[in-house]
Amino acid sequence: QVQLVESGGGLVQPGGSLRLSCTASGIIFSVYGVGWYRQAPGKQRELVASISTAHTTIYDGSVKGRFTISRDNAKNTVYLQMNSLKPEDTAVYYCNAKFSNDYWGQGTQVTVSS
Repeated sequence: QVQLVESGGGLVQPGGSLRLSCTASGIIFSVYGVGWYRQAPGKQRELVASISTAHTTIYDGSVKGRFTISRDNAKNTVYLQMNSLKPEDTAVYYCNAKFSNDYWGQGTQVTVSS
């Protein structure tokens, strides 16, 4: 059974930092490209950052320079380091792994508020 489990969300003040983790089980994680998506209330889900099997990274313009995506295949985990957080970063963050199939985690809430 394939599972993606996100963790690390929470409440943080503007300007603060969080690190999200996405840990996979049931798949050969190293062959999957992985993306972090987010969905704010009333908005469509959007891609925030992605990392390929070759560790090539892509960022949405709204987070470039503030967020960093990385992966540790030995731990079957992808991370999203989020710095200089803004209220507009508030959303549920989802992890997606894509290869021959497409898998999603259950999401973790990130709230940026004073």
